[in-house]
Formats: sequence, structure tokens, C-alpha cells
Amino acid sequence: MKFENESGIEIKSVYTPEDVTATGGDDGIGRPGQFPFTRGIHEQMYRKRPWTMRQYAGFGTPEETNERFHYLIDNGQTGLNVAFDLPTQMGLSSDDPMAEGEVGRVGMAVDTLEDFEIAFAGIDLDEITVSLTINGAAVTLIAMYFAMAEKRGYDLSKLRGTAQNDILKEFVGRGTWVFPVEPSIKLVGDTIIYCAENVPKYSPVSVCGYHIRESGASPAQEMAYAFLIAKAYIDHVLARGMSVDDFASRLSFNFDIYGNLFEQVAKFRAGRRLWAKIINDDYHAENPRSAWMRMIAGGGGGGLTIEQPENNIVRGAYYALISALSGTQTMALCSYDEAYTIPSEKAARVSLRTMQILIEEMGLCDTVDPLGGSYYVESLTNQMEEKIRAVMKDVDRGGGIVKSISEGYIQAAVSRQAYENVRKIERGEIRKVGVNCFQVEEETPDVEFHPFRDEDRDKQVRRLERVRSERDGTRAERALGKLLDTAKAGDNVMPAVIEAVKSYATVGEITSCLVEVYGRYKEPIRF
Repeated sequence: MKFENESGIEIKSVYTPEDVTATGGDDGIGRPGQFPFTRGIHEQMYRKRPWTMRQYAGFGTPEETNERFHYLIDNGQTGLNVAFDLPTQMGLSSDDPMAEGEVGRVGMAVDTLEDFEIAFAGIDLDEITVSLTINGAAVTLIAMYFAMAEKRGYDLSKLRGTAQNDILKEFVGRGTWVFPVEPSIKLVGDTIIYCAENVPKYSPVSVCGYHIRESGASPAQEMAYAFLIAKAYIDHVLARGMSVDDFASRLSFNFDIYGNLFEQVAKFRAGRRLWAKIINDDYHAENPRSAWMRMIAGGGGGGLTIEQPENNIVRGAYYALISALSGTQTMALCSYDEAYTIPSEKAARVSLRTMQILIEEMGLCDTVDPLGGSYYVESLTNQMEEKIRAVMKDVDRGGGIVKSISEGYIQAAVSRQAYENVRKIERGEIRKVGVNCFQVEEETPDVEFHPFRDEDRDKQVRRLERVRSERDGTRAERALGKLLDTAKAGDNVMPAVIEAVKSYATVGEITSCLVEVYGRYKEPIRF
């Protein structure tokens, strides 16, 4: 029988020092906290501070979301990862006809600055860092976060946090785009430059291989496409006159975990090493932190199953183990009921307790990179680095990542692979417990479904109408006019968006101004 992992690497029955030598040697292993950071970006890693635990949360109204935030914090969560509903992600106000049936359904509804003020009430933004999972409308939501923090008295020069804000992966993996590719990259650049100059501890982009992997990419493709996307953002910002050391240290990554344990660990060790080489060799960074691959890595929803959902608790524990063994900085786990619904409080608590058990009981914080030195892991790490490089070279030969995404080639490649993976599961070539092996007669799942409530939508729309009627209309109109002029001039729109947000302009109004200048994206379809 031939053993091969998903990235196409053949697995031997036993590994020896000769295998490490044959795959590239051990010169790239190094020490934790030292280039090329294969073993971790910090010398002491979790002995000094465990990973941040940041469960993805947000639904319905800002009031409901605030309640869930406090529940998670009270149960020991150390960071927040905010889910937004689809209208917010698409830059629509809650009363837009296109938002019908989606307000608050898969995340928190946000229309104006007041919604952020409610959602984060009572949360210490110095103690609890916040990640905003938003892309197409990222400039507006980042601006809201800054305006809310400033209004509450926080010093923006010290404010920490993260925004996903990776629009190129949206064209590949999720589809919550608004603007065409080139102006979308320009908006990402606006946030990077603004943060470098004004909010230097904030991470304005979390490059997200996660959703590319969830869409069907192999582990090697996940890393390769993420690195190419990150390079596209870096190249754009460098072309606008910044130095790589002005901003590269604040770039971060969001990666997926499901599948073979050792392949996942190796992809992160290889990725960390390769990214350090890219930053040093291609961009000649002088600050060692510029070469850090800082990441959030947790359970992948693509690994969860509708069948026998309790098995997902076990899967989540293994995903958390992989994440810790891989040297992540932040961990977030999908909850066992997430294949069905927004996680219940119970399911979210189980995921949180899973991470806490690893810290408190399993010894994952005792030593750095405990799998380092394994003949198998080091050989696989070397091979994964070569696989990632090969995918990157292939894209570059095809004209680069921006061209390939703009013309739909990356989307087509990922879709083809997703189709093949489904066929392999159907044929039993990929074993999935409860799906194509060890099946049981279907039972009613013990899952608490999250309801969609029309009253949540009505409440959100009433608040929106009230804010519109009570705000200084002249100030809002003037701020939106300035934003339109700024976009037309090709200048950085972040200062103008912040002023519009402070005037309580809506997400929809701000998006409409930018659409007037940039237009809307139309997806190319390839077969």
C-alpha cells in the first residue's frame, strides 16, 4: 500500500537521520526565537506566555454579542474574534433590501459607531485584544474600532488588535468582496499605511490561508497562496514609499488545521522558515521581527461533520493539540455544533476548556517545539517547504497572484481540488469517521439550534433609523462628501472614513461613496 499525505508527499514506514539529510538537512532547524524561526518566533514560547485563546463569536444584535463576549471572558478567554453578519461584511446597512433575511443571522449586525459602542461596553481593550473578521468592508469596521477606542479614552498609539482585511483571499475562498481587485488592494494598503503611522501596535491585515484551505486547497497550497497574497500587499505598500520594516512586523496570518497531524505541524514549521527567508532574501528587512510569521491557527470547520457531531469534540481537541505543537500565537477552535449552527454557549465553553486543558494539564507549555528533532517531522518539514515553494513558483510563472486571482485561475484550481476531495470521500479513499466509515443509523442530533429572529432585525433597523434621525446630518453629509473627494483623488481614505464614522455615517453610506469611485467586482467564472 502506498501512503501519501494530502500535499502529495509519500510517507515512508520509518525515518532515520539519512532521511533528514536527503530532504535538505538540519541546518534550517535552528533555535527558537532565532532566524529562520522554524522552532518558533519566541525563545521561550509558551513557557513565558501561553497562546491567546480567541473564540469566534458574534450574532444577532450588538447587545446579544456583548453578552456572549462577557460570557467567554468570564470563562477565561483571553481575546475576542468578532463575527459579523453578511450585510455588514458586504458593506450594506441593515435596512437595505439586499440585507433581507440576513441581518444578524451569521454574525453581529453593525450599522453605525453606536453598535460598536454597545458591543464592546465593559470590555477592557488593553487587557482583551480584539480581532475583526471583516474583509470587503474592513476600512469602515477598522475605523469604527479606532473611533470607539478613542472615544473611550484609549491611546491609539498603544492599541493592539487585528483585522482580517485580506481581500485577495475573499476572491478565492469566501466571496464577501465589494470592490474590484486593484482598488481592493489599494484599500488594504491604506489601512497598512495608516496603522504604521498612527496605530503602530495594531495588525491591520491577517492574511488568511484558512479560507483558501476550507475551499479545497491542499495544505501546501494554503501556505503558498497566503504567502503570495502577503507579498502582493507588501509590494503594493513598498510602491507607495514605505520601508518593509515600517510595517511587515504587524502583518499576521490565519491558518487552518484539519487532516493529518504531522502534515499540519510540518506545514507550519516549514511555513515559518520559508516566510522568514522571503522577508530577508526578497525584501532585505533589517528588523528580525519583520520576518516573524505570527499566526492564529485553530480548528478548521472543513474538518467537522454533520454526522455524529459529538465526534467533533474529539476532532477539536486534536486540532488544538496540532496548533500548540505548531507554535501558534493565537488559537481558536470551531465548536462541535458548528456544522449545524452558531455555537451554543455550552459548545463554545467546551472549545475554550479544550484549550485550557492543554495549558493546565497536558504539558504543552513545558518546552518549546517538542516535536523538533524527530526524523519524521524534520524530513516532512523540509519536504513541505519544497512543496510550498513549488506552488509559489507555478503561480509566478502564470503571471503572479494578483493576475491569477483577477482572471479566476486560482479559484478554478481550488474548486477542482475541492471537487476531487469530495469524490475521494465518496469513494472511501479519504476516510472520514461517521461519514464513510463507522457509520450509525441517523439519530436526531443533540444540538441546540440558534434561531433567526425577525425581532432582532426589527430592533437593529429601529436603532439605525433613530441614529440617522438624531445625528448631526450636516456633519455626516460633509464627512461623506470629503470621503468621496478623497477616494477620487486617490489619497489614503482611512482618515476620511474615520471622520465619517465619527459622524455616525452608516456602513452602507460609506460603502456607497467608495463604490461610486471604485465600482463593484464581477466574478469571472471558469470551468
